[in-house]
Amino acid sequence: MPQPARQGDPAELVFIALGANLDGASHDRDAALPAAAEAVAKAADAPVRISRLYRSPAFPAGSGPDYVNAVLAVDWPAPPEDILAALHAIEAAFGRERQRRWGPRTLDLDLLAAAAAIRPGREGWAAWAGLPLERQKAEAPGELILPHPRLQDRAFVLLPLAEISPGWRHPVTGETVEAMLAALPEPDVAALTPL
Repeated sequence: MPQPARQGDPAELVFIALGANLDGASHDRDAALPAAAEAVAKAADAPVRISRLYRSPAFPAGSGPDYVNAVLAVDWPAPPEDILAALHAIEAAFGRERQRRWGPRTLDLDLLAAAAAIRPGREGWAAWAGLPLERQKAEAPGELILPHPRLQDRAFVLLPLAEISPGWRHPVTGETVEAMLAALPEPDVAALTPL
């Protein structure tokens, strides 16, 4: 089982969102996230701190079975591109196949933030963060965007992130997790069920 992560400055940690809404060959969706957290700890060679698991409706609505979601924190000083490559390798080991954008998956590991990194810069980040929903459905960035351009919009990210690092501040907006969570529509937050 993953161990508590270093309790140091949250601005120096890496945050990763975990999700699954399909059973895999080796894990059902409920067991996939703790197993993936162990794989992340091994790849980072560091203990992780993981939120509890939540059940949440698939996004966009009607796109598949409900998800199991969580967020973890880890002290992982590697370059963000190397971290992302390691996360993709873990997803592949869990049977992830990238067939369509926002499709059902056996494991999804999203790099939410890597310390205070902003990629590809404030303007590039703002362009992806402000992308209208219809374009989000069709367009994927060709480069790493950090922090994740939608983390401030998603209850299934912010609620578990608030459990493990409520005082973390978004490197672009300066808002805390608690403030971003409070700004979400109440039905979005109420749709999550702790497991």
